[in-house]
Amino acid sequence: MKQFRIMIFLAGCLAALAACNKDYEEIPLEKVTIEYVFDKDDSLGTYANKFLNTIYSKLPGGYNRVGGDLLDAASDDAISGLVGTSGVLQLATGAYTSYSPIPGESPWNDAYAAIRSAGIFVSNIDVSPVKEKLPNGRSVRYAWKAEARFIRALFYFELLKRYGGVPLMGDKVRELGDDVQVARSSFAECVNYIVSECEAIKDSLRPNPIAAPELNSHRATRGAAQALKARVLLYAASPLFNGQNIAANNPLTGYTSYDKERWKLAADAARELISENKFSLLPNFKDIFITQNNSEILFFRQGGNNTEIEKTNGPVGFAIVARGRTNPTQELVDAFPMNTGLPITDPASGYNSNNPYANRDPRLGMSIMYNGSRWLGADLQMFDGGQNKPGTGSEPGSKTSYYMRKFMGNFENASQYANTSHDWIILRYTEVLLNFAEAENEYSGPTGEVYQVLKDLRARAGIAAGADGMYGLKDGMTPEEMRQVIRNERRIELAFEEHRFWDIRRWKIAQQVYGKALHGMSIIKEGPDFNYNVVEVFKPVFIAPKMYFHPIPYDEVVKNDNMRQNPGW
Repeated sequence: MKQFRIMIFLAGCLAALAACNKDYEEIPLEKVTIEYVFDKDDSLGTYANKFLNTIYSKLPGGYNRVGGDLLDAASDDAISGLVGTSGVLQLATGAYTSYSPIPGESPWNDAYAAIRSAGIFVSNIDVSPVKEKLPNGRSVRYAWKAEARFIRALFYFELLKRYGGVPLMGDKVRELGDDVQVARSSFAECVNYIVSECEAIKDSLRPNPIAAPELNSHRATRGAAQALKARVLLYAASPLFNGQNIAANNPLTGYTSYDKERWKLAADAARELISENKFSLLPNFKDIFITQNNSEILFFRQGGNNTEIEKTNGPVGFAIVARGRTNPTQELVDAFPMNTGLPITDPASGYNSNNPYANRDPRLGMSIMYNGSRWLGADLQMFDGGQNKPGTGSEPGSKTSYYMRKFMGNFENASQYANTSHDWIILRYTEVLLNFAEAENEYSGPTGEVYQVLKDLRARAGIAAGADGMYGLKDGMTPEEMRQVIRNERRIELAFEEHRFWDIRRWKIAQQVYGKALHGMSIIKEGPDFNYNVVEVFKPVFIAPKMYFHPIPYDEVVKNDNMRQNPGW
């Protein structure tokens, strides 16, 4: 029976190969048994490698994954362009329960399926005598095993940031009849496990830059393990988990006491990766997301060459049908400073509310389309009744007078869309720099290293250095002032990359953020001029403290006597 169950399980995993692209290939299923996949006589490790690729195929892809929307449309950075009820609308208003979760944003079952697959691989790959060698002379199967452990650690983090402490399964692959009444591990135990896994595997993973990127660019590397470790430690040091636990004595939802040293652990983890000088900022911000094997990508989920992002999120009103699904908010637009680096609220910035997009941080135009933006050979008409905001249909054009620009190809002056690389970047170097700056500021204050991160990012963006070489940054900031600058820089640099939704939670400011209405722009064309007026477009709801965490799925609580539900659910 055990042999039969594993055969069926592996067949299901390997069947996913047919639906994946690039390195994910279909193999015959009629011979799939555990001995066939992990064959002691297979010196090439053919099917073991393909089984590993099925585990990679389980990685989350962030593009419009929540009911057709980006997760950021459930934050204060965007809203969905869909008319009617959407998954992100439910997320942003608390319209979900433990027994009616949000499709695409309740990954409990999928994550544990991937963790189980990784466990099978880790427990069996040593059987395969793979002859291919790594640069250090060891069999490539050691790297494969480390890759499976990395993916497992990544999925545990995906669970951790949503639910707090979760059951840790270790290397044991449970079968029917085994005891599955596994209790949740504490938040601290989960953090320690993920961090220890990243540390244990980093020297077994392929080094950076990766050899033969045309074959291996999708694989986890040493840099990916270091970046995941830094991210996990940053979350662990953040207020929600470190000192502001929503249930003070509950070890499942965070630490039960504050420890400033956790910030140092996070800063040191990011510094380790930075100091190895294997990655760098890509000069052109837009190219990060549409070029492969560039110096900023640490880990990604394979996507493909297509036009799906453009057609799903691009402006309506063109002969090329698009849906305009992601509508950035005025709050996000206002977060971008001027091209001098000064915020638009600074009286010396030169901001003109009658010409609000002039002389702004170049990242604004590379992330968001606004009235007058160039696209498909035309200037966008985002005024009421304009070509790109007609106001009809189930997806009538932008509700905010903005469309997302980020992730799309260079189609400003094109007549039509062309296939563009759309891999989903899970870890990139800029985030590591911002993680370091945040943690270092919280531990040591606004040091020269912290300032340098911000200067480097602003220089890459195209912000002017200024006579003082400060890129619009105030000299001698307090830690509190620098905290706000870093948080804003993170917001605009990582917009739409599935960070803002989690950042406002780990900073424990979601109640304040969601307590305010979100806005867009009403634009009236009066002859050659435009009249710009900020208008309310959406009122989110946040029920504190329970919405800082997702509810454990109802079925898991019912069938497991040792499973504790999160507070408030």
